[in-house]
Amino acid sequence: MGNRTSKLEWDNPWRNTSWGEEKKDSLIKSIKEMKPSRTDLKCLRVLVVGPCGSGKSSFINSINSAFKGRITSSALSDRIGGKSFTVEYKSFEIESGNSSLPVVFNDVMGLETGPMQGCPVEDIIKAINGHVRHGHMFNPEKPLSPGDRTFNEAPKASDQAFCLVYVLAADRIQFADENVLQKMREIRLQVRNLGLPQVIVLTNVDQACPLVKNNLQKIYYSKKIKQKMEWCSNAVGVPMCHIFPVKNYHEEIQTSYDTDVLILQALMQIIELGNDNLKERAAQQS
Repeated sequence: MGNRTSKLEWDNPWRNTSWGEEKKDSLIKSIKEMKPSRTDLKCLRVLVVGPCGSGKSSFINSINSAFKGRITSSALSDRIGGKSFTVEYKSFEIESGNSSLPVVFNDVMGLETGPMQGCPVEDIIKAINGHVRHGHMFNPEKPLSPGDRTFNEAPKASDQAFCLVYVLAADRIQFADENVLQKMREIRLQVRNLGLPQVIVLTNVDQACPLVKNNLQKIYYSKKIKQKMEWCSNAVGVPMCHIFPVKNYHEEIQTSYDTDVLILQALMQIIELGNDNLKERAAQQS
């Protein structure tokens, strides 16, 4: 058994973190104290994209659950079928107590393999630039165009995204369709001029590695999880330091400190990167 375990894990963690209630409380306190670097913005907008069934909506729900201390499902998700469950452009605020956090998430239709399947790449670019209005219904065969009712002709900074999050499922990335990956690379290239920070949230880590399924605190000891992160980095072009492995809530009825710590660490990095981008854009315009 010891031999088999040694094949699954490193002797030392390749990322350091602490765990438990104290770490979770520290992360929540730090996140609640964060504010956008522009005083006219109440929050930073973050766009979440990824293949169908990768856990985009579940990730948003898991963040909410971490703050509420109970399982929530404000962003509807569906684990059945290969078609996107999300078809409407919606914003999701994360609440903590009587106030909202300095971040709002937008979920889009999932990416699918064909040229007229899933969320059009053009609509994702428009969403990043703030041209997609809340409530827009995505149509794979007809990207949003100027003149459409849900096209925002004059987006404000509050409509724009300052961080782009790709969500990929760790237990299925080896089966990822090359056409979907190509769409992700295309998005990455098209927003390069914005300096937009792009991160990968790697979900389902417990399903991808038996070591981690048995003990989530082994995640940064796991050879398999690190290999999957390296695969994502090579396939999409996102650096390893911007890839965050997490476990979404999907079958639990109670939250756990270890799950929350990973989710909150990813969230904190997303907010910090988004704020850096906000500062850079403001400096370029001044």
